[in-house]
Amino acid sequence: KKRNMKKSVIKGFGYYVPEKVVTNDDLAKLMSTNDEWITERTGIKQRHYRKNINDAEETTAYLGLQASKKAIESAGLTAKDIDYIVFATLSPDYYFPGCGVLLQEMLGCDTIGALDVRNQCSGFVYAMSVADAFIKVGQYKNILVVGAEIHSFGLDFTDRGRGVSVIFGDGAGAIVLSASEDDSVQGILATNMHSEGKYADELCTKFPGTKYGWSVRLKNEPDAIPDEEIYPHMNGNFVFKHAVTRFPETIHEALEKAGKKVEDLDLLIPHQANKRIAQYVQQQLGLPDEKVMVNIEKYGNTTAASIPIALSEAIEEGRMKRGDLVCLSAFGSGFTWGSVLFEY
Repeated sequence: KKRNMKKSVIKGFGYYVPEKVVTNDDLAKLMSTNDEWITERTGIKQRHYRKNINDAEETTAYLGLQASKKAIESAGLTAKDIDYIVFATLSPDYYFPGCGVLLQEMLGCDTIGALDVRNQCSGFVYAMSVADAFIKVGQYKNILVVGAEIHSFGLDFTDRGRGVSVIFGDGAGAIVLSASEDDSVQGILATNMHSEGKYADELCTKFPGTKYGWSVRLKNEPDAIPDEEIYPHMNGNFVFKHAVTRFPETIHEALEKAGKKVEDLDLLIPHQANKRIAQYVQQQLGLPDEKVMVNIEKYGNTTAASIPIALSEAIEEGRMKRGDLVCLSAFGSGFTWGSVLFEY
């Protein structure tokens, strides 16, 4: 007898960004840049940072907590109804353990499993794909999927780092993915995940990895560690070229798997990496403006948080309605990329 596979549906959503808004003009006071240069290359006008760079309270897990509370409430559930957490971030509170367990404690959940996903810009897509698999086989009923980042603590606000530092912001987004047997809702139809590790060095932060003998070097010669190993490095043009190839590929793959066409899409929510990438992908797919969600001008690139923030805003703005066919798609460091196609 064939086992009846459950469907994964988005039951709740929420997002949270710190109050402090940092405009392009604010950044121009710290390094040689200007609003026109940043806007033209990235489409970003502002981003949010936590109040103090070294704030021990407004951490990544804390941002995740605020977004999660909203998601759980909008799902009509309580923390006790959540039976698994998947937390995607590249900026955890501690080197270890990850943010998942910190969130479990902050929310007051039972002693449920908490998984951390380290797939950077593709983190939320990977996290959702994992949660979907758990639900489909009947392992869990309500999974909290979170993407949260604090970039502001680890950016190089000098002329050397400006190409990267103007892009990133802090924020968090979350959804509750629930098992459903309701025939009127299709839920998640297709997912895919990919990687190409040979390009790891094109977009990375080396510190504090095990590859470079940090502990010995920090102890013996703390000033000898070059800034380029501590701060994020990005080969911008190289990343752009790969992103605009991989985005359409992974979106087509998801549509094909579900037996759908590009014309069937009601909304594409791409990772908010760069407005130019989103526009290029939109052009490749032949989608009109109203079918592509872009909010990078307000938040910058919030890595694992960008898709759930955009998804939450799309629902709030009425751009994503029940029954809509929606595709989430991401590309980033690793290189990793992937998509989730679902009926909301």
